[in-house]
Amino acid sequence: MLPTGDAELVRIVDAALQDAVRRSGTWLACRPGCNQCCTGVFRISQLDAARLRQGLAELRQVRPQQADEVLARVAESTLRLAPAFPGDGSTGILHEGEDADTAFEDFGNEEVCPVLDPVSGTCSLYAHRPMTCRTFGPPVRTDEDALGTCELCFQGATQAEVAAAEMHLPPAGFEAELSRAIGYQGETVVTFAFRPALS
Repeated sequence: MLPTGDAELVRIVDAALQDAVRRSGTWLACRPGCNQCCTGVFRISQLDAARLRQGLAELRQVRPQQADEVLARVAESTLRLAPAFPGDGSTGILHEGEDADTAFEDFGNEEVCPVLDPVSGTCSLYAHRPMTCRTFGPPVRTDEDALGTCELCFQGATQAEVAAAEMHLPPAGFEAELSRAIGYQGETVVTFAFRPALS
């Protein structure tokens, strides 16, 4: 179950995204059906995982066949990813530490997100997507204090044009606090976020 503060976190991040999109103008290539960023696994928090599960439960209420299709893709993705999963396969929690980080670099780079609808090319759980998905595209400050963008966006833009569109995110502590509220257990990936739904 999601903590009450998650709705506020989503609201803040989505508002920051809308503001960055407005300032990005035509430099931003992101459009419905553009899904290059949906290939390759990435770390998500337990808060993201809980939000995805809630989204799947809501989808099952209104479009049960689509929910079943998502779970079928999750099951197929699990079979492909499980043998090399750099974590606890029974819980879906990624291992931590330098060796685990190194193993993760080459893990699942060609895996398409199971939540991506292969027909429409859009996210089946868009309103419940992880924070990484909500912040990908516009310029975002990295841990190295650089501005990272999608490789399809800002092609030919100057550093000043990129900086002018920077997405301003809430402090990382806000999301971390919400993750602790639901019992932080470590990070996972989208495919393994649905393990309870598969059992």
